[in-house]
Amino acid sequence: MQITVEVNGAEYPREVEPRLLLIHFLRDELGLTGSHWGCDTSNCGACVVWLDETPVKSCTVLAATADGHRVRTVEGLERDGELDPIQQGFAECHGLQCGFCTPGMMLTSRWLLDHHPDPSTAEIREALSGQICRCTGYENIVRSVRWAAEHAAAAEAVEAADDGAFTDQAAEEVTA
Repeated sequence: MQITVEVNGAEYPREVEPRLLLIHFLRDELGLTGSHWGCDTSNCGACVVWLDETPVKSCTVLAATADGHRVRTVEGLERDGELDPIQQGFAECHGLQCGFCTPGMMLTSRWLLDHHPDPSTAEIREALSGQICRCTGYENIVRSVRWAAEHAAAAEAVEAADDGAFTDQAAEEVTA
């Protein structure tokens, strides 16, 4: 069957088998290997991508379901050569470990921060509860998300100050 999927801002028309899973479409058809195929049962979360701005486990979504929709993968997090604060946070706070779960963790964390810019530790843990990391006790992953939340807020305050939305003193207070 013919499908057209927008992935990370680019459209991809392809002929696919109706039973092809989205994770295999992304990895095998498009060569986007950032998302990982782990358990194939939706338990681990290594395959999380966004489907129309909602995190989904791509090992349980048919590629045909994505026809006419937007998909965002971990490769689509960076913008104009700049890492997303989530990516920076994982690097700064050692949230990567072996890296197998990292793409799904990052996409779920980005969704969380987009909807709750200043989440508590409990909210971060709940958001990530559908994902398994076999390397850690999740402490560094939670720290990574907190780092991203704090640095994204500071960057937004500086941008707002540059736009004249804040006084210089207010921007200093936010970034201090």
